[in-house]
Amino acid sequence: MLKIAVYGKGGIGKSTFSSNLSAAFGQLGKRTIQVGCDPKHDSTFTLTGTLIPTVVEVLSSYKFKSEEIERDEIVFAGKYGVDCVEAGGPPAGAGCGGYVVGETVKLLEKFGVYKDYEIQVFDVLGDVVCGGFSAPLQHSEQVIIVATNDFDSIFAANRIATAIGIKQKSGGGALAGIVANRARDAELVGPFAERIGTVCLACIPDHDDVRRSRLTARTVFEIDPTGAIGAPWMELAERLLAGVPLTIPTPIPERELFGMLGGDYVHAGNIPAVAV
Repeated sequence: MLKIAVYGKGGIGKSTFSSNLSAAFGQLGKRTIQVGCDPKHDSTFTLTGTLIPTVVEVLSSYKFKSEEIERDEIVFAGKYGVDCVEAGGPPAGAGCGGYVVGETVKLLEKFGVYKDYEIQVFDVLGDVVCGGFSAPLQHSEQVIIVATNDFDSIFAANRIATAIGIKQKSGGGALAGIVANRARDAELVGPFAERIGTVCLACIPDHDDVRRSRLTARTVFEIDPTGAIGAPWMELAERLLAGVPLTIPTPIPERELFGMLGGDYVHAGNIPAVAV
């Protein structure tokens, strides 16, 4: 069984990455479930073709009496045999999305859902790793960080690496590696991955058909039946099934990271020391 949590900077393409990875696992004959952990609740819509009811919506309809909810009210069938769940979240400014994610993980455990699948993929909101948003990290065995060759996504990846180390103290998942998304190569992602003690698992090019698949609620495998565009996901799924080394990353001190990645406009020697 593989329990994978996907983290990364908001807007980096985690949901597109996760849904296509789940589709690849499904095509390889693996019983797979994807759990969207974002109030936007759009993690799985390329797998289902629609925005499915969220856990928070169902909970609300039962006045948050979770004992009255049935499994088939929150678990929905998607393409390639992939089952889908969306945690959802409260209206903006009206509650804690992390709480909803934590409750979703607990509810699925209560239903015994996890034992029914060979692959579990958690697609988690942005680089928020506090509170309930860290529940998938705690539940999973391995973490994939999605980044690209820019400062902001690598800065977020470094913070996620920090969270992985902290959660290891209570049994959280270890790091499988970093995926360079929307990238022809691993220009910055590769050296960063090596520096924190992990690897770049894959490079996924910035192909317009990937964007178009998202807009039309289809996976890349549907939009390109030749399989050429979906090849990076299929290769990664096979690699993960074969087993990859897991590591506890060593994050880079943030001021040092600024010096490494911001060399064109920031010089490490010009960054003031932290006041003691």
